[in-house]
Formats: sequence, C-alpha cells, structure tokens
Amino acid sequence: MADTPTLGAPPAAPPKGRFDPLVMLAGIFLALAFALAAVPAFKAGPDKLAGLLLLMGLGAVAVLVLVAFRGGRDVAVEDEDGVDLVIQALGEPAAVVGADGRLQGGNAAWVEATGDLKRLPRHGPAASSLFQALQSARRGQTGQASLKALGRDHAASVAPLGEGRYLIRLADSAAEPLRLTGEAPAALQTAPLRVVPTGPAVLDAYAAASPFGAALLDGEEVFSARIVEANPALAGMVGGSAVVGQTFGDLISRASHIDAALGVSEGRAGPFEVRLAHDPTRVAHLYLARTDGRLVAFLVDVTAQKQIELQLAQAQKMQAIGQLAGGVAHDFNNLLTAIQVLLDELLQRHPLGDPSYEGLNEIRQTATRAADLVRKLLTFSRKSTVQREVLDLGELITGFEVLLRRLLREDVKMVTDYGRDLPTVRVDKGQIETAVMNLAVNARDAMRDAKVGGTVKIRTARLTYAEAKDLGYAGLAMGDMALIEVSDDGPGIAPNVVGKIFEPFFTTKAVGEGTGLGLATVWGIVKQSDGWIHVQSEVAPNEGHGAAFRIFLPVHVRSANDAPAPAATPLRPAARDLSGVGRILFVEDEPTVRKVAARLLRARGYDVIEACDGEAALLLAEEYAGKIDLMISDVIMPGIDGPTLLKKARGYLGEAPVMFISGYAEAEFSDLLEGETGVTFLPKPLDIKMLAERVKEQLAA
Repeated sequence: MADTPTLGAPPAAPPKGRFDPLVMLAGIFLALAFALAAVPAFKAGPDKLAGLLLLMGLGAVAVLVLVAFRGGRDVAVEDEDGVDLVIQALGEPAAVVGADGRLQGGNAAWVEATGDLKRLPRHGPAASSLFQALQSARRGQTGQASLKALGRDHAASVAPLGEGRYLIRLADSAAEPLRLTGEAPAALQTAPLRVVPTGPAVLDAYAAASPFGAALLDGEEVFSARIVEANPALAGMVGGSAVVGQTFGDLISRASHIDAALGVSEGRAGPFEVRLAHDPTRVAHLYLARTDGRLVAFLVDVTAQKQIELQLAQAQKMQAIGQLAGGVAHDFNNLLTAIQVLLDELLQRHPLGDPSYEGLNEIRQTATRAADLVRKLLTFSRKSTVQREVLDLGELITGFEVLLRRLLREDVKMVTDYGRDLPTVRVDKGQIETAVMNLAVNARDAMRDAKVGGTVKIRTARLTYAEAKDLGYAGLAMGDMALIEVSDDGPGIAPNVVGKIFEPFFTTKAVGEGTGLGLATVWGIVKQSDGWIHVQSEVAPNEGHGAAFRIFLPVHVRSANDAPAPAATPLRPAARDLSGVGRILFVEDEPTVRKVAARLLRARGYDVIEACDGEAALLLAEEYAGKIDLMISDVIMPGIDGPTLLKKARGYLGEAPVMFISGYAEAEFSDLLEGETGVTFLPKPLDIKMLAERVKEQLAA
C-alpha cells in the first residue's frame, strides 16, 4: 500500500525477504539480453567473445545494484534499543523520523493514517509548527505540532529518541506524549498500554501564543466540559487564576449560558456574547470549534468595544432627541410669542383694577412658565442663546451661594469647598448657575424622598488633565480643567437608572412632581459650554456615599482680546417713552406673531410693512429701496431664510440696521453673517415691551 518502512521485527529474527516484482523483471530482461547477444557472438567467433563477457559483467553489476537498493529499503531500522517493539505496541500512529525530517519507519497505524509519506512536510502551514516541535525535541523536550495527511489534520507530538532520531505520534488524546530515551525500553515493555481517546491533545502553537483566551475542553456540552489546557491570555481574562481542571461554565456568568447554549444547539460556532463570572461588567465574544470529539473555545474581550458602542448609541440618541426637542421648542416659541404679545395688548386695555386683569395676569404667568419650559428644551438641544463671559470660578459659585442655601430644606446642610488657585472659565453665568442649582435641588429631593436628612457639598477645584481623567473626564479638550462637583450622602442612584437620567422627560419622581427636564438641562448647558459631566453613584445610604455630579469646564487663559467686564448699569426709570417713527420691514412666517407685533408697533407710531416669507420680503425691499429704516426678520423660514435674505437685500437696505428674531441660538447661524454689520439678535418668545425698546435703540443708533 505504501513505501514507508515498517518497524516491528525482533532483532533475533532477521526480517524475511519479500517478493519484489521489479527485481524479477530486471532479471528476466537481463537473461533475454544475454540470450539475444550470445547468438551473434558465437556465430562471429572468438573476437566477439570479449565484448559478450563485458556485457555480462555490466549486467551482473546492474542487478546487484538494483537488489541492494531495493533490499536496503526493506531493512528494518537498526533496533539497538528495542524501540520498535514499543512503537508496534502503541495503538495510535507512530513513526521514527531523522533530524532531516525523513521517515525511518512507522507502525501499521501510521501507514494507514499517513499513506505514502516519506518525509515530514517542508512547506505549508504545518511545516512551521513541525519545525518548532523538532527544535524542542533537540533540546530534550516534547514538542507539539500539527500534521496534515490524506486530507486530515492530526495533532502530533515529537519526542527525542536517541542521537539524531525522534519519535513522532499522532496522539489525539489528553495523555502525556510518549517520551523515550536510551534507558526507556525495559520500563515501557512492562508498562500497561493506555487506551488513547480521539481528539486534539493540546492547543496548537498559534492558539497558545494568541492575545485572546483559548482553551481545550473535554466534554460534549460546552459549559459542563472540563478545561484540559488553556493559554495564559485566558487566565488573565478570568482574574489570573489557574483554570486547568475547572469546568468551563464556571468562568462564564450564569446569565449568559442560555443564549450561548441555544446557539451551540443550532450548530453555530459564534460569536456568542457572554459576561465573565468574576466580573459581570466585562463582555466577551465566545467562539467554539469541535474537532474529533473535543471542543476548542476562544474568548475575545470586547468590553472596551461595547463601551464605545454604547457611548456612540447614547450620543446618537441624545442628538436625535435634541433635534426633536429643538424643533418642537421653535414651533412652540412662535405660539408663545403670539400669546404673550396678545396678552400685552389686552393688559393695556384692562389695567389693574379691571375685572379681567386677574384672569389675564394668570394667563401671562402660565405663559411665562411655558416659556421657561421651552428654554430648558432649547438648552438641552444646545440651541439656546448663550452670552459667554470670562468669570472666576470661585466668584461664580459664591455669587449665588445664598440663593442655594434658601432652596434647601432645614434638615439639609450645605457645605462649600473652594480649592486653591481657582481658574477662570468662559461660560454663560446664568446657565452655569442654573445647572448647579438644578443639581442641588435634585440632591435635596432625593434625600427628601428617602426621608433622611443629609449634606449637599459643592466643591470647586483646578485639575490637571490626568486628575480630571481619574475623576471621570472623557472629553476631547486637553490641558487643565475647572471642576464643579455637587455631591450628597443620600440614597444614590440605581445602576439601571444612571444611563437614563440625562434624557428629557425621564424622572423617578412621582407623577406631577417633576418635568424630567432638570438634568437634561444640565447636560445641555455643560455640552454648550464645551464641557463634560460625569456621574458617580453608590447605592449605599448612611455611609457617606451617594451621588456625585462632576462638571468639567476648560480653563480659560486670559488674553488681550478679552472684553473687560461690563460696568454696572444704572437702574432704568420705571416709565419710558417707547414710541418712535420710521419704516420697518417685518418678516415672519407665523401669521399670528407677524400681525400682532406689527399692530402693536404701529400703535407706537411706526410704519410697518409685513412680509410672510423671504421671497415677499425681497420684493418689498426692492420696491422700498432706500426707504426702509429697519428690517426685523425671523431666521428659519420656508424658502429664503433670514441670513440669505439679508445678503440678497443688502443693496436695497443700504446702511439700515437688521434685527433677527428666533427661538434658536445665535450661534446656529452666526457663521452665515460673516462680514455683515449692524445686525442684532432678539430671542423668542418675544415680549412686546422688549421689542419696542430694541426697535427704538436700533433706530436711534
């Protein structure tokens, strides 16, 4: 069947010769050649006899060489140490190989498993592992490799076998590979033979050195299988403990067993998402491979990847909610503007003392609360109007500390901790005050709901980038950071709630006790201030733990371009003349807002031209070219928006000032006004008194 030499005859009985058809065929052809050559030689006489004898001599030499060559291949490997007896006794395929990789003999099982294999492979994937195994055997160790023969992959072990000879076994078992030396045969001949089960004996060299976890399992079911061998990476993943001999299911969290087991039963190899038993916060992908009745499991730690995916999903969700909230707030602002300007008009007709005044005043208060709700939505969506100024961090918190103390209950103590060398920050003062106030009120309500008194602590400090990172900062800005921390010793926040607290309209309070926009507003303020907010919470009341909200803001370095702090403005007189003269082009796509505002401005002496969109306004600007004293325009309109309208109508407006009104932040469109002068901004919802004041200021300028 094959030409591989076979070990097995005892040394006292030399191996018997065997019938070789090639040798017989060579003899027959040689005899024919002699007969054919002899006939003409005898007829020719003695002068041809010498040539005939020379031909016969050469033929005899050729036969001897062929016999020697063929017979040499049948000579059994010299068995000075009796190794052939042991090899023949082995149940698994085994062979002797030389230092050059040539096979010197093998048992019947080897010939059956490998076929006509004369030497170990020198090329291909298996060659590398075989070379490493031979190197280990030369150092007196047992090497592990893989060997492919007759289309099948075999796990092979290579052990030293005297000088320049090595024993190679295709051992698909967990047993220790056979180790032979010159003194081994006597012990091996008396030792009982072991039954070798099928399956890979060891992990291959690639799995053993891989940066992810790999384990060889003995068992049919993955989570009840015993770990036969594991690489160092797996031990590191599960806490650094020894894992060989353990049940593989003990390394995986019980909650992950069901999904992975269902996937295995369906014949899938993975990946199955599992959590590790020693630390359920760590997530891994499990891959399985079944080879000859055994399982090889691979665990890849994807904890960091999952965290990035969750952060990305959360950011995308918050962005989508912000866009929705901003759009709703913009439309709601138009409605509130119409309500407020109509109320202003009605309150002028029904002053204090009129029977209708009280009802109108309640409507105005409700509209004011609605406007505050809209401002929170715009802040969350980062579209609110921001007026940044350079402020000292300590003075910023000290300025409204008294107000914060009044907001807390009598049984809630407030403690402030001002660090040294506090930096300056460039923020909107009102927004930061709102954020800190919301956090303090939330801490107060949490302790009230838990029916425990406590302490609210406000801490400010300057941090290095490394210190900020240790406290939870994960933003993109580098350098020193300003910290505002609001913490309490209340009941803390449940882990399943922490990921939702910044979402708008999410609240843990009872129905009717909260809008769910407090922390959403804080999130929007911090993001709009180019900062970062981090929450640390432990559900451990009465132990000095609770929730800690940390706001990180970039430190501002003062420069010569910083505007000086505004001087205190004198108190404005209670009564002021808001009437005036001039032609105003009023552009607004909301009919109610446009009509009411235009009517009230006309009542104060102005000539108002109304336009329902940008296209109509452009035509009116051309018609009244040089005769318009002020243009008031909405920013977001169908068709031509406000900034585009200004660029197209500037030639007709001349040097006339322009006032934009919008529910969106000025930063949303300020880049579209590059190069424009005489442009101001008034946020919605509009107050008719404020509108009249700004109109008079612009026309007077």
